Amino acid sequence: MLGRGVYVALTLVLFLLLWQEAGLIEVPLDSKIQQNMKQPPTIIKQSVKDYIVDPRDNIIIECEAKGNPIPTFSWKRNGKFFNIGSNPTVTMRKRSGTLEIGIRLGERPEDYEGEYQCFARNDHGMAMSNKILLRVSKAPLWPKEVLEPLLVTEGSSLVLPCNPPPGLPPPQIFWIDSNMNPIPQNERVSMGQNGDLYFSNVLVQDAERDYSCNARFNFTQTIQQKNPFTLRVQTTEPYNDTSFNATDPYGGRKVAESRPTFLTPSGIQSSKMVLRDKELLLECIAAGLPTPSITWFKKGAELPARKVKFEKNNKVLRMLSVSEEDAGDYVCTANNNVGMIRHTISVEVKGEQRHLHLYTYAEMFVLMPPTIPPLCPTAAPYWLDKPTNLILAPDEHGRLVCRANGKPKPTIQWFVDGEPLEAKISEGDQRRALLGDTIIFRSVEIGTSAVYQCNASNQHGYLLANAFVSVLDMRPMMLGPKNQHIQVIENNHTFLDCPYFGSPIPDLRWFKNGQGSGLDGGQYRVYVNGSLEIRRARREDEGTYTCVATNMLGAAENQVHLEVKEPTRIVQAPVHQSAVRGTTARFDCKVNSDPTLPVTVTWTKDDKPLDLRWRLKKDKESLTIPNVNEGDAGTYTCMAKSAIDQDSVSARLTVLEDDSLHPSLSSALPPGRPDPPMDLDLSDPAARSVRLTWIPGNDHKSPITGFLVQFEEDRWEPGRWQNLTSFSGDLNSVVLQLAPFVNYQFRVIAVNSVGQSDPSRPSPRYKTSGAAPDAIPRGLRGWGTRKDNMEISWEPLQDLERNGLNLQYHVWWRRKDSGEQWNSGSTPLSSYVVHNTDTYVPYEIRIQASNEFGPGPESNVVIGYSGEDKPTEAPRQLRVSKVNSTKAHVHWKAVNMSSIRGEFKEYRLYYSRESSLVPGLVVKEETKNKGFYTTAEEPSGILTGLVPFSKYKMFMVVANNRFESPPSNTVEFTTREGVPDAPRFFKINRRTLDTLYLEWDRPLEPNGILVGYQLKYQAVNSSGSSRSKILTFQHNVTEFTLRLPDRSARYKLFLSALTQQGSGEVYAEESPHFSNEEGFTEEEGLVEVTNVFVYSALTPTPPLATLPSTTIAATESRIQATTPTTTTTTTTTTEAPPTTTAAVLLTSRGPDSNVLVTRGPEIWNLTVDPNSVYANVSWRHSFPAGSSAFVLEFALDSEKTKRVVKSVPVMQQPPVTVADLNASTTYHLRVYSHELTSISSTWVTFKTKAAYIDQVDIATKGWFIGLMCGIALIILILLIVCFIKRSRGGKYPGAGWVAMVTKVLVRDKKDLPLDPVDHKDQDGSFDYQNGSSVHDRDKNQNSSDEDNKPLQGSQTSLDGNVKESDDSLVDYGDGGDGQFNEDGSFIGQYTVKKDKDETEGNESSEATSPVNAIYSLA
Repeated sequence: MLGRGVYVALTLVLFLLLWQEAGLIEVPLDSKIQQNMKQPPTIIKQSVKDYIVDPRDNIIIECEAKGNPIPTFSWKRNGKFFNIGSNPTVTMRKRSGTLEIGIRLGERPEDYEGEYQCFARNDHGMAMSNKILLRVSKAPLWPKEVLEPLLVTEGSSLVLPCNPPPGLPPPQIFWIDSNMNPIPQNERVSMGQNGDLYFSNVLVQDAERDYSCNARFNFTQTIQQKNPFTLRVQTTEPYNDTSFNATDPYGGRKVAESRPTFLTPSGIQSSKMVLRDKELLLECIAAGLPTPSITWFKKGAELPARKVKFEKNNKVLRMLSVSEEDAGDYVCTANNNVGMIRHTISVEVKGEQRHLHLYTYAEMFVLMPPTIPPLCPTAAPYWLDKPTNLILAPDEHGRLVCRANGKPKPTIQWFVDGEPLEAKISEGDQRRALLGDTIIFRSVEIGTSAVYQCNASNQHGYLLANAFVSVLDMRPMMLGPKNQHIQVIENNHTFLDCPYFGSPIPDLRWFKNGQGSGLDGGQYRVYVNGSLEIRRARREDEGTYTCVATNMLGAAENQVHLEVKEPTRIVQAPVHQSAVRGTTARFDCKVNSDPTLPVTVTWTKDDKPLDLRWRLKKDKESLTIPNVNEGDAGTYTCMAKSAIDQDSVSARLTVLEDDSLHPSLSSALPPGRPDPPMDLDLSDPAARSVRLTWIPGNDHKSPITGFLVQFEEDRWEPGRWQNLTSFSGDLNSVVLQLAPFVNYQFRVIAVNSVGQSDPSRPSPRYKTSGAAPDAIPRGLRGWGTRKDNMEISWEPLQDLERNGLNLQYHVWWRRKDSGEQWNSGSTPLSSYVVHNTDTYVPYEIRIQASNEFGPGPESNVVIGYSGEDKPTEAPRQLRVSKVNSTKAHVHWKAVNMSSIRGEFKEYRLYYSRESSLVPGLVVKEETKNKGFYTTAEEPSGILTGLVPFSKYKMFMVVANNRFESPPSNTVEFTTREGVPDAPRFFKINRRTLDTLYLEWDRPLEPNGILVGYQLKYQAVNSSGSSRSKILTFQHNVTEFTLRLPDRSARYKLFLSALTQQGSGEVYAEESPHFSNEEGFTEEEGLVEVTNVFVYSALTPTPPLATLPSTTIAATESRIQATTPTTTTTTTTTTEAPPTTTAAVLLTSRGPDSNVLVTRGPEIWNLTVDPNSVYANVSWRHSFPAGSSAFVLEFALDSEKTKRVVKSVPVMQQPPVTVADLNASTTYHLRVYSHELTSISSTWVTFKTKAAYIDQVDIATKGWFIGLMCGIALIILILLIVCFIKRSRGGKYPGAGWVAMVTKVLVRDKKDLPLDPVDHKDQDGSFDYQNGSSVHDRDKNQNSSDEDNKPLQGSQTSLDGNVKESDDSLVDYGDGGDGQFNEDGSFIGQYTVKKDKDETEGNESSEATSPVNAIYSLA
């Protein structure tokens, strides 16, 4: 019996190896088939396993299924049949299994909680849904509690617990204050994942609000609020709220700082489990003052930037869609200026996890309120290979596979129509067998359709999947239209379609005209989908073709009528032509076609529809373009199109101008770049080549030496032009070698000695047919990324090497020299990972690329290696010998090469300098390493680069490419004393003509015990002996004054430190110049002229011939600037002199700088003589007189480029004057030809002068002199009248007014400023005496106080009294009281009280007033 079981098992294994799924039926999505095809039930829609409902709504449990016949539905509740008809509140939807439970008044929704399962049945099987756990959402109230105010010290941490009521599902938590304002969260204050509110440190301002935790229950749309917390903050110093600011939240008060501590999580280490493809949330909240900053890193790896997001001021790390590679130790660091603390979170990634309910359903309903069971830190089952529906024809073979994984590994159990499969399979059943997780079907029979269920379960959960096996019996059916009519062009290939279906799969045969045997072979080929290919249709192939499909259940047929037509061809095509503007152009287009097919002829221009209006004329065989102009130039295409084919031909029209328009310019033009080629045409198409023809453009006096052909394709890199190949200049028709499966278009660039032309217009597109890849992927290698895998990688094929779509790479591998069968795999990527390999094993690898057209060539075999592991054996007996000051010999015992567990890379010696033997010298400990590659049994090496007189420590490991072994024994040794480094610095200061002050510092590395310093010096420019002299100093001397033997010489000084081993590295310096030395130094601005041509460049060239100057106005807005004015020529910039000088032309450097060589038309010697708002411009050129106009182009600097701001056309010869420039502005100027814009001068930079205002001296103006003379004459007449009146004793009431007018006039003539006592009134008048307005003086003009005030020339004495003015007329009064006559008419105007000492007024330091002089004359 045991032997028979073994035989059966071996038979099943052999069957699995030989079985292929090629025979499985693929049912077309045709309505006729779907209507007639019998199919077991399939669950297409169901509620989720953990189903939570709103208690306020009716309960709907979904279950939808499809099948033929339409399935019927039933339910189980808590494992028992659920009688829907006995409960009036429960109904089932028509043609559906969905349950609707209406909650009546007085009923509790909780009464319907439980586990539901749906079953769908028809004649061919039964499908069942998952077990749906129905629970009602809960929104419990917050427990009643009284919260006392919390007393907290300023600067300390605080946690406000939330502890929301348990709900189903859990509520969302948020914090607000009593004013319904959200609590601001920042680096200091934040809410944790558990809903608690954390304060890293408390501020006094935190007591200004209260804090209330709120729970939002989404299902019931309710919010429960906890009683608010109130804070009282204790402070050590008084708090002033005006001193608060963001940078100093404590207002300058002293609050004790504290090291960071973690509020959550606690301790220094914790763990976290997350399911694969789920979201990972890690949280770290720290307390401390100042507020700690949080940072994250992963031990041994970098955080994946594309998956990781930091939230809440880095307190939360969120990682999306985690995988096994994301497992590891994550470290969060809290840091402030007081200290730092770390917490490590070990993350474990497992498979999809389920809630495990270990209590009974009766117990579940007793729980008040319902809660979600905690997640178990284990892996519930997850799918590796989920079973899928299987459709078989009678007598076919098939299999169902169900694979799952988990921890522990789940158990696979099969059911058929809800019953265990083991009970259904009899001992002698030869058509159905169960082999582990696979069901084998052999030679299935009609009527054995069923639905199979796979259950994968462990103690942590289960998975359930339905998959039906349908044994389909259907007589053949024709799916295409009946009696088709197909038209094909002669000599073309065509397909006659005959889609069909049946089960078992029918045999199909084709017949022509109902006669003969089946058509297959020769020019006919029948495909598996029923299509008949005719490779080359001829006239004799016309007729009626019949396809017949037969199987064991019957037959079906269809007919296709074929007609062969003549092709549509353009027999007289348009040709390329050139037409002079104003003439007529004509394109011919004559078409031959099948007389039974209507043909339409259309014209396009540059691939756009041609606008055929009044000017263009189109007839049956031509297109006429009268009165050709520049807009008519382009490519014209004639397209003849019938219902089944078309033909098109293109020709280019070039519009020419009359050459007589510019007879003198062509002879003066220099060679130029060629014009682009024209009229690109494709011919002689082949699978991988095409002929390209073009017409060369004008070479512009330089023969074309070559053509560059470029291509662009629209599949891989559309719009990017790439070089294809190049040809010599004597060719204009070439055959291009092309790659398969590329839609090309080409363009051509002509090349001559001047440069390249612009690209030509693109050619029509040409698409090559696809093919299998020709290239072998390069860079094939295999290397392990883990100890149990091998990653095979290669360089992907380039886009033009693909040769088709659906590119795949097939790789094969096997252990080297094992003789095993090749393993294989396929991928569209550029790498393939082989798992479950031994550690560091050589493999033979080869690769092949394929696409939809077939496989390409295979590569040669390459040797790769699987992954490496950590070496197990450490080097032994590490020791040193022959140690000197900078090196040591190292010896050790070799390891067994098999213990390296990878490729031997090197023995790696780690060594570090522990300390220096120099007393008091502190060194920085730094670990270095050096590798030794040797396979000797007792290897050795030399360690160099050591620091003398130091203590070292070292150990050794052996390394492969990824890992290092455990360390060897540690060895300590010391290096011997050596010579010191150079002094840290060496400064030389020259204080007098014959002394130098020297200063230096100890070497950075003495390399031993310093015994002194050695100074060697010698003269380097002395006329006498230059032998060196040596001085030595004690080790504690670091400065010295050196007396020089020769004050006129310069000295080279060499300083070094000394140990017992000798002199160390030398620090060399040269003595500096003394500050009073004669002669110039580089600091004084002397520039030595070393090039005779540079010197000659500073000599002005002879002035240009003087030509009449022309002023040109340019329209441009002025740009004001205040920079100094400079004049710049072509080679230098110099400060402009205050007076205008002639422009200087500077020649360029070189031996031939003053020789003018003319090669065709040129412009040179551009000079500019600028003023403030205009500039005189001159240049020289070799154009014929009167044959060219010029353009002056002005530019300003703009972001490292020149921005053109002015272009001035010039029709006459230089020199010219350009006006309307901006003062104090730097311009760049060039001159180019108006007709030949490529001929230009070099750019010249110049700067206009600063703007100035003409100062006009009005004293020299005639109108002013006449005005003054008139005023003087009037004053003279008035004085004469006064003198006559005085002589006669008459009244003079207007004397005060005269004095005032005289004073104002004299002041205006002398242009004197206003006195400090002068003030201006609102109406613009001035009071020259006491600040009152003219209006006030007019009002009080008879006031005696006003009359007694002094005039302009008066001064105020030290005691504040007013001295009498020299201008006063009092001096001319009779008697001591200043009265002029007896009635006192003049007394009221100019009478003042004189001082007793009359000479006191004449001692004034002021000059005599002009008025006094006039009075004296009177």
